[in-house]
Amino acid sequence: MSENEHHIVPLGLYALIGGLLLIMTGVTYGVSLIDLGPLNTIVALCIATFKATLVVLIFMHVKYTSEKLTKAVIISAIFFLGLLLTLSLADFGTRAWL
Repeated sequence: MSENEHHIVPLGLYALIGGLLLIMTGVTYGVSLIDLGPLNTIVALCIATFKATLVVLIFMHVKYTSEKLTKAVIISAIFFLGLLLTLSLADFGTRAWL
């Protein structure tokens, strides 16, 4: 798309994604009540990542852009988020006080 073209997203899609985000918030709360041991944090982060992805793709209109730079930024952000989570969980998992 050129700089002057805009993608118009139907209102129904916004309502659907908003409802899905509310449902996932309820799922996050429901999962927090279940004792999964050390997996509670991982499950909560996975749900939060899914919700953040929906917000970025739909509400920030990243889904509808075709620019290579946008894709590179998204891929690098996901890579560094994974790196941060992996190193943080590795540090947390190897502590002597566990």
